[in-house]
Amino acid sequence: MTITRHLDGATLMSLAAGALPGALAAVAAAHVAMCARCRDEVAHLERVGAALLADLPGTEMVRPEPVMPAIDVPRGAAVSTGGDEIPGPLVRLVGGRLDAVRWRWIAPGLWHRPLPIGGQGALQLLKGSPGVRVPEHAHSGSELTLVLRGALIDRTGRYGPGDVADVDEEIERHAPAADPDAGCICVVANEQPSRFRNLLARLLQPWHGL
Repeated sequence: MTITRHLDGATLMSLAAGALPGALAAVAAAHVAMCARCRDEVAHLERVGAALLADLPGTEMVRPEPVMPAIDVPRGAAVSTGGDEIPGPLVRLVGGRLDAVRWRWIAPGLWHRPLPIGGQGALQLLKGSPGVRVPEHAHSGSELTLVLRGALIDRTGRYGPGDVADVDEEIERHAPAADPDAGCICVVANEQPSRFRNLLARLLQPWHGL
């Protein structure tokens, strides 16, 4: 697996500081578990933060609690995965195998599985048949999409297993599509609900939690 799409600097900094909302933190930690480059960057940011705190007069060094214990990733550790393509930080939420996931149909060629997560935002697995697009939408906050199987094609490029799409409200509208040959399974975190352009998608949104 060759990872070419990474978390941006602001997301890595927020993850290292324990400041990401729960849903975003879950996807960010899962990518970090798969990506040596981002894992090293988070470790570096943690060292810098600790050094800055140590220089403050009268500051007692207390290690902050992780945002969610299930996604606490040992820095510098080897890639951690479940028995299938599931990163270690997500195994407790998803289970050990993608093939065992019980999917819910949401549209022709699209299925999802909401995942329980504390804090702000929504977390879900999303499965797309080959060539199927997610309805065009915009964002009111951040969205992280980590590819677990197949590939995702978006206006920002192609994303394979381990790659993460890190987007926010600066992306006015997009309609990601599953790879035309392999399809796609990914885990998606939204800070705020997506804003769909299609009327039917907007009407169905409250039932699907997209």
